[in-house]
Amino acid sequence: MNRKLLTAEGYQRLQDELNDLVRKERPEITKIVSWAASLGDRSENADYIYNKRKLREIDRRIRYLTKLFEVAHKVEYSPEQDGKAYFGAWVELENDEGEIIKFRIVGDEEIYGRKDYISLQSPIAKACLGKSVDDEIQVQTPTGKKIWYICQINYNQ
Repeated sequence: MNRKLLTAEGYQRLQDELNDLVRKERPEITKIVSWAASLGDRSENADYIYNKRKLREIDRRIRYLTKLFEVAHKVEYSPEQDGKAYFGAWVELENDEGEIIKFRIVGDEEIYGRKDYISLQSPIAKACLGKSVDDEIQVQTPTGKKIWYICQINYNQ
């Protein structure tokens, strides 16, 4: 894994998830698996099979998060960022048709489950980096080049 950038909120959320998996979920599932195994024939024991699979999924996620934190870099907000779009910024764009989009530029690990977060690696995020309010950005899309104007940038939502 390369170095992974995380916002302070994303870092804390993933840290909380790891702690929850290790301290709460894994012990609960381990108890269920032990109980189900004690019932005898495991090949036809649905509780054992289901919870054993769930335990493997939890272990896989724990390993993934543990490795992630070895290479994660938490990016804290700095007042020097004000007025420009950088990592962690909430950006509002508008095009000539009046269509408005609003998103936050975050690391790859933070975009899941959020429709208003985009990866730092996405073309639109790359186009926004270092830009200020009222700047024009151009983004190449499968349907052609799109032009957007930055309406708003802030770092607290």
